[in-house]
Amino acid sequence: MRARTTGAGPGNALLAEGPGDAPGPTVTELTGLRYERHFGPGKAALARLLGTVVETYSEGPWITAADGKRYLDLGGYGVFILGHRHPRVVRAVKEQIDTHPLATRVFLEPVSAAAAAALASVTPGDLDMVHFVNSGAEATEAALKLARAHGRNAVVTTRRGFHGKTLGALSVTANRTYQDPFEPLLPGVREVPYGDAAAVREALAATPGRGCVVVEPVQGEGGVRIPPPGYLRAVADVCEESGAFLIVDEIQTGLGRLGTWWGCASEDVVPDVLLVGKGLSGGVVPAAAMVARPAAYLPFGRDPVLHSSTFGASPIACAAALAAVETIRDEGVVARAARLGERLLTEVREIVAKRAPDLIADVRGRGLLIGVEPVAQRFVGELLLEFMDRGVLVNHSLNASEVLRLTPPACLSEDEIQLFLRVVDESLTAVAGRA
Repeated sequence: MRARTTGAGPGNALLAEGPGDAPGPTVTELTGLRYERHFGPGKAALARLLGTVVETYSEGPWITAADGKRYLDLGGYGVFILGHRHPRVVRAVKEQIDTHPLATRVFLEPVSAAAAAALASVTPGDLDMVHFVNSGAEATEAALKLARAHGRNAVVTTRRGFHGKTLGALSVTANRTYQDPFEPLLPGVREVPYGDAAAVREALAATPGRGCVVVEPVQGEGGVRIPPPGYLRAVADVCEESGAFLIVDEIQTGLGRLGTWWGCASEDVVPDVLLVGKGLSGGVVPAAAMVARPAAYLPFGRDPVLHSSTFGASPIACAAALAAVETIRDEGVVARAARLGERLLTEVREIVAKRAPDLIADVRGRGLLIGVEPVAQRFVGELLLEFMDRGVLVNHSLNASEVLRLTPPACLSEDEIQLFLRVVDESLTAVAGRA
């Protein structure tokens, strides 16, 4: 049998052809068949809707498809603040693979300790106790269990809040579409409007001594919802007054995404627990963490097997996390995200005002987390496809399907910025012309 590749990029799969000279399936055809067979019809149908693009290579802000077409990635669900395959992170991961990728978990392991120290060095206040996990949802699970270890099992979450889809995390992810098939979820969870600290106070008053609040500084999957100034500070004050456990979810907003290291730091808030993920991967290896204050962490600190994971704090993931934190710090990524985010927000608003003022209801954002909300939900899909046809990737929002979400990397060049702005102009013009 002969092997063949299709398209550009070293990530392309080798395909076995049939007998003789009969050509075998292309990368796209074979991948589609495998999606249908092994992932189910839903993913296969979504892939067809999006043009059956097969991504095979990535570098910086770019994705390359099997047919050789390149896409400027301003999506990625907030993971790629450093872009794809940042050389410093890739180098650290490769070196770790060549030496010690996974640990026995019996002895001390230096890379996880170094990554914990690096992460703690950039978190607010005394958030020094680091519990590494593999995903943001796992970080949420760990935080909810830690709160329960303190007797705080009456959880307050916010409308449109998104904290993951594992069973505990799903219980505080306020979306009935995801929750209803899996009822009953955790008991004692109460949902309040986002941005309303008085509603948090009222909810905590109903369960004195047992309260736990889970909140985001800006709701990412909720449609880039930005609360009123002082909201997070007011929630923290309410928690302190009532003795409630405060979990601030910065899985999407942390590590520079908002143009600050952490969204909570801008309001001088140090929660009991901070959730970290997405950008902690460096865009290379999945990594996340629950970071706690010493007093909050005591139950886990006393008994290291009370909550554990085989692959949590693996050396390969911690090598990526360590390199990511150091790169964000050393390359001034946070300040760059603030400058670039302000510019993109301003220029997108100007294009909307010029090309499609009746199509777009709002453009909002902070740092490199930007939401574009059309006047009707159907325009989100149309805009997403127009962007994609022109070589730019963006996302919808899982808890707000009426909002198009942009999470650009901080490494965009001037030419790439101009390309993006031109695509915004052309895509809005095209959709507005059909509206």
